[in-house]
Amino acid sequence: MIVGACTLIAAPAWATTACLPDADIIPAPANRTFSAGAFTMDAGTKIIYESSAEKATAEILQAEVKARNGWKWKVLHTGKHIAGAVVIKSAKNNKSDAEDYSLTVCSTQLVLQATSDAGLFYAVQSLLQMADARGISAGRPVTLPAIHITDAPHFAWRGLLLDESDHFYGKQTVEELLDAMAYLKLNRLHWHLTDDAGWRIEIKRYPKLAQIGGKGNWSDPQAPAAYYTQADIREIVAYAQQRRIIIIPEVDMPGHATAATRAYPEISGGGTGEWADFTFNPARSETYVFLRNVLQELDALFPGPYLHLGGDEVSFGNQPWSTDPKILNFSRNHGLTNAVELEKYFVRRMAAVNHDLGKTTMGWDEITRAGVPPATAAIMWWRHDQTNVLKQALDHGYPVVLCPRLPCYFDYDQAAAHQYGRRFKRQFNRLEDVYDSPGTNITEIINANPRAKIMGLEACLWTEWMPDRTRLDYMTFPRLAAFAEAAWTPPTAKNKANFMARTKWYLNELDRRKIPYYNPFNPASTPEPFGPKNHQTRP
Repeated sequence: MIVGACTLIAAPAWATTACLPDADIIPAPANRTFSAGAFTMDAGTKIIYESSAEKATAEILQAEVKARNGWKWKVLHTGKHIAGAVVIKSAKNNKSDAEDYSLTVCSTQLVLQATSDAGLFYAVQSLLQMADARGISAGRPVTLPAIHITDAPHFAWRGLLLDESDHFYGKQTVEELLDAMAYLKLNRLHWHLTDDAGWRIEIKRYPKLAQIGGKGNWSDPQAPAAYYTQADIREIVAYAQQRRIIIIPEVDMPGHATAATRAYPEISGGGTGEWADFTFNPARSETYVFLRNVLQELDALFPGPYLHLGGDEVSFGNQPWSTDPKILNFSRNHGLTNAVELEKYFVRRMAAVNHDLGKTTMGWDEITRAGVPPATAAIMWWRHDQTNVLKQALDHGYPVVLCPRLPCYFDYDQAAAHQYGRRFKRQFNRLEDVYDSPGTNITEIINANPRAKIMGLEACLWTEWMPDRTRLDYMTFPRLAAFAEAAWTPPTAKNKANFMARTKWYLNELDRRKIPYYNPFNPASTPEPFGPKNHQTRP
């Protein structure tokens, strides 16, 4: 075996509260043991792999190192021991959905081992972080301490929502965000593509959705149409797959439909005041045909197992559902007594379309009351002040993704001195708060429920008050690193003080990548970019 010269030791559980900062990995590994010795990487380092299953990972590592400093490490397919090499090795009994890995550094070799491509990919990210923290981009030899890491995620779902309805950023931004996610071992991009401000995806059967619904944004209703073509979508989905990230598209319904109803007013269910044309019409058969056709095109574009239907805040604009004669007649004919019951009917009907497509329906926590079968749906719990809704979702047997506004919404301020982010009753989301996700009170609720099915955590980048890329990045980093550790690292291996120490090298890495960020150690060095000055919260 090619690992014969590098002894793989069994690593005990990390049982001490004292942290070992020498690994410099974010998120912190589950288990790690240091020993005497070190391994030096330089321009002549080789990558070896034993079987074809590891070739892609070897080439990923080769490309990443070359991008940093120009070194082109040779990739060799061999089973022989080569001193001073990086070894890529698959364990037996390959499990395609596993994400665990081990990383062993000794004086003669560096071994990355996993039971799946995803695990090998994450082993590479850990190695790159250790190298980045020691200045590999400078082109000098890099020495790593002897260490044995065994690692696996605490949560399977480690997600980030990107809202591009309110402001559109484009393919380069999305791909660079996917790079940042992969580096931190995040694996779900929840892509909020439609809402009131704009419709951001081409639907060939209904071209006006993008051409008319894509006009404007939260800052400028007159902005030219901006959206992704289906060719763009395919490229981005492929880019994400290469980084072991599944993309979950969201088409919000039956509320937050203003951009769609602007393009096709015949399917508008109305709304009043600022919420005019806020809903799809739940009484027209054409509405359901329209949305079925949209979901069919989404299904063809996004191969992941989920389609997100929104389902939130319908009451903002459903007043006509209680007054329109045709809608009232539809409700009577279906045995529905009020607008809430009609909303539930709508959600169930569209969730059935998802099920017919072979997709699991995802929705905001409002759909908990709709009666969608728990075997076919998952809930995103976002209203942190309504823990009763979380309890209901768990009691009903729904799988749940935790994304509470406090502390998982990144449109909220990061510091008391900031002026342009949101707050909830004067509360905001510091780096330390994000690190503590999901929080003691939520954990107690989960632990008290033997039926609890927690898929994982999600951070949310709502972008109403992020008019440009600079502010988007500033609100994301370094909180995304804190979130990644909350989602990946088991609670027994977390240490906030150690995380803050590791964050310092991560800020240097953000500098290298020219990514704007908030510096919690020296706030004056990174002043807050301009944004709309308004402290109202997302309801």
